[in-house]
Parts: sequence; structure tokens; C-alpha cells
Amino acid sequence: MEYEFIHDAITGEAKARFSLEHEVVGPWIEVELGHNSAKLAQLLTAIDNVEKGQQSEVVITGHEYSVAISQGDVEIHTNASLNGAEPLSEMLTVDHIHYDENESAACGIEDFRALLLSWSKFTNNLPL
Repeated sequence: MEYEFIHDAITGEAKARFSLEHEVVGPWIEVELGHNSAKLAQLLTAIDNVEKGQQSEVVITGHEYSVAISQGDVEIHTNASLNGAEPLSEMLTVDHIHYDENESAACGIEDFRALLLSWSKFTNNLPL
């Protein structure tokens, strides 16, 4: 998973940019995690619980995105994609632009933990 964190030149807000196949992770981390240390702690605890076998899967539903953490795998989805929203019409997906591919992303659980810790360090947001 390739990504970079930047500060918006105008607002100073932390931004996350990801490679195309993980593009949905950027808005998720900005919108759902942001500077929320309690949410960060919740995610890290969920990872620990799954890795220790205390839970087989943890799903955390946010305002716009949901995260499913299971043994060895993490998936992030837009809530609209989980709610059976109508797909975009073919007219909107011309030129081989596949918007549905940007509605979800998956990565390994260790990569996800490293991402969370990197974001935390970048935003100076330490877990509780």
C-alpha cells in the first residue's frame, strides 16, 4: 500500500494520499479518524482483539465509511456501497473510469496497524 501524508497548504489540515487501489483509505482516515485519539485507540484495540483470537471480526461503522478487521485482513468500504446504493449509470462510467473500485480497499492487518501509527505520528495524535 503506497501512501503519503501532507499538510494542506491553505488550511494546514492533514491529508492522506493513497495509490489508486487504496484510494478510499485517504478520505476514510481524514473523515473517520482525523485527530480522534479515542477512535485510534478503538481501532488498535480491535486489531489486538482479533489477533489474540478474542474476536473473529470487528466491524466499526463510521459516518461515511466502515472498517472490517478480521484475522490477517482489513477492509474499508463506503457505507453507501454496503447499503445497496444504486451503481452509477453507464453514462457516468465511460472512458473506463470504475468508480465502484474506489468504494472499498483491503490490506493486511500489519500494514493497517503501521498505517494507523504513521498517521498518529504525522498528526501528533497519540492513542489514549
